[in-house]
Amino acid sequence: MPDTRLPTDLWIQAHLARLSGKGVPVVVLKQGDKNSGIVIIKINRIETGVDIFIQQRDLSGNLIWQPALDGRRVQDSEAKAFIKRQAKYDPDIWIVEVEDREDHSLLEILEM
Repeated sequence: MPDTRLPTDLWIQAHLARLSGKGVPVVVLKQGDKNSGIVIIKINRIETGVDIFIQQRDLSGNLIWQPALDGRRVQDSEAKAFIKRQAKYDPDIWIVEVEDREDHSLLEILEM
């Protein structure tokens, strides 16, 4: 059966355009495999720390978001160290940073 999932680079471009169009600061920190790279989203809450989410696929192949670091909000230095380890482990990974001063949920950010 052919893989009909949207390539990662197109998914990223669509979300960058949508977020940027709504005035949400967003940047790609690392580009991964354009067709199938997994995405890490770093949500920088500025004053209160950083949340990290990792894109995964469930058993049915649907995208899900898993909180990293036991779901803890961490300082930027700890987030950077985690991301560095993940990028070393998986060179095809994408890293996207979103700035969110208003403490939205991940799903709210992706829907903005």
